[in-house]
Amino acid sequence: MRITANPLRGQQFPAALLLAAAALGLLFANLLTHDAIAAVLDGRIAIPGTALDLTVREWVADGLLAIFFLVVAIELRHELTHGELNSLSKAVQPAIAAGGGVLVPILIYLLVAGGGQTHVGWPIPTATDIAFALGVLAMFGKGLPTAVRVFLLALAILDDIIGIVFIAVLFAHDVDWLMFGLSVAAVVVFWALSHWLHATGHPGIAVAMGVVGVVAWGCMALSGIHATIAGVLLGLAMAPVPAERVRHALEPTVNGLILPVFAFVAAFVVIPHVSPMQLSPAFWGILIALPVGKIIGITVFGWLSLQIRPRGTAPALVLPDLIAAGVLGGIGFTVSLLLANLAFTTDAALRDEAILGVLGGSLIALVLSGVFVSMRARHYRMLAKAA
Repeated sequence: MRITANPLRGQQFPAALLLAAAALGLLFANLLTHDAIAAVLDGRIAIPGTALDLTVREWVADGLLAIFFLVVAIELRHELTHGELNSLSKAVQPAIAAGGGVLVPILIYLLVAGGGQTHVGWPIPTATDIAFALGVLAMFGKGLPTAVRVFLLALAILDDIIGIVFIAVLFAHDVDWLMFGLSVAAVVVFWALSHWLHATGHPGIAVAMGVVGVVAWGCMALSGIHATIAGVLLGLAMAPVPAERVRHALEPTVNGLILPVFAFVAAFVVIPHVSPMQLSPAFWGILIALPVGKIIGITVFGWLSLQIRPRGTAPALVLPDLIAAGVLGGIGFTVSLLLANLAFTTDAALRDEAILGVLGGSLIALVLSGVFVSMRARHYRMLAKAA
């Protein structure tokens, strides 16, 4: 009997699923189904005996997405210790390129939407969606050197670090330091239990880790700091072997359920019935900054990093491949949607237009990257045939 690989562990199918979920969310928000679905999403669910009382939207963004960040943090820790970022020499070029891919979109956004209340949206176009970018690369990049994927992965992970810092620093309100301290204490206990589990393999310890992890998340949610940070801390704290097992176990659920549900909920916005010129500057700032800012920032700063590399060291990527990475970097889906929700949480109209900007900018980058990556892949396949 032939055993087929789980498509949810790949890159192409999860990326397509994510796009389909977002499209459905946007479609259903603008049909007669809007009111019924909105009533469900705005319904509140409380945990008896606790102060946790969130809407379904908030449970998705604060709860389910924390699991996604847990998996991202595990991958990040692996790359920093054993992977593509485990030394300064390996990290320098993608780090410089990632810096440009953050600074230039911020600059473009502020030039377009830096006045008035829209200025707070500047972090939104800084993110790169790992799942989408690698999915597009897998779909259209047959024949590209593996260095392109390695560079893009390192770039996107560094991007995630910056996004996590933005979430933790910019969107913490009225912090309850006692709750935050209890969350950190729970993370320390979680760290100790994970090493104990690695040493003994006792299943009871895994159950205890699950309970402590939920406590860490709950305390973080009550602290005023975005609850997804708990997922990051837990992922970074976990012992390597248990962490990889957890990542492997959660990957299909994250790709097949958590990210599509979040994409549907985040994209569930009503398209304003206004002329393009009446749309908020936040919409235009994000729509332009994501594809254009990422291409310019990653390409220019990546090229500058080539000029300062040690003499005799081969570049990680040549300039046309840097452009391909820059185009892919403009797909700023998951984290950008989260940042849009956080930046304009008190203004539903601006939030919805910012989300539309993320969807539009990411779609533009998606199309451009499909075309450009295909061209580069065809170039390398022709070189291989001629060799």
